Amino acid sequence: MNDFKDKVAVITGGASGIGLAVARALGAAGAKLVLADIEQPALDAAVEGLERAGAATTGLLTDVSSREAVDALAAHAWDTFGAVDIVMNNAGVAVFGATQEMTHDDWKWSIDVNLWGCIHGVESFVPRMIAQGRGGHVLFTASFAGLVPNRELGPYNVTKAAVVALAESLRKDVREHGIGVSVLCPMRVVSNIDFSSRNRPQALGGPTANRTYTDEERAALGGRLLEVEPVAELVLDAIRRNALYIHTHSEAAEFFGKRAARISAAFADAL
Repeated sequence: MNDFKDKVAVITGGASGIGLAVARALGAAGAKLVLADIEQPALDAAVEGLERAGAATTGLLTDVSSREAVDALAAHAWDTFGAVDIVMNNAGVAVFGATQEMTHDDWKWSIDVNLWGCIHGVESFVPRMIAQGRGGHVLFTASFAGLVPNRELGPYNVTKAAVVALAESLRKDVREHGIGVSVLCPMRVVSNIDFSSRNRPQALGGPTANRTYTDEERAALGGRLLEVEPVAELVLDAIRRNALYIHTHSEAAEFFGKRAARISAAFADAL
């Protein structure tokens, strides 16, 4: 997909961070936008800003952990613009703490949003994209933690690794329909992910049920803290090239190389 003019792009978690940056970049390239987010005020502000910049935009309050809500998002997109060409499954949350100390609700919230949210995106959009017969592109926002797990992020690591596998699986199965697939695996990017507990539902503990990184812990994290705008350009470039993996930090290669070497070395003991 080389030309984004009049293409229709749906982005979950689209009211802030990477999602909003990608929306702005696609809008500037002529795409029509459907934003989904769980925070209505932020969603309203994002839609207003994109419309003011000249992009045809609509927004829908969406909890991606609900299949019915994502179905409604798909119906809204097709009803509004008559087609969908790009879907970016971007919404995500993080719970911080030792893996062995995670509660069942910590796991459930993480899996419901990070993994089921992406699965719902596939279920609700991809069959209709195939049926409309105009190809397209599906993106997933995973994390470098899905390739090399971090300490004290067990549910996040597990769900993001699953999202990487989902993207790899989907790519094999939809290529014959002219649909590309990419998975974004960023290290640290300016976003609200560290504060995602603000949207944790009461049924799963509420906003105070999990902590975020302390300032000291955040300062000790590896990798640069990147702004979202250059990350958005990487995403658009990946759509153009139909690149499966989108890496943001060159310094991440060293960490992945060490993990790959450990996995390869273990084959020496295989039967």
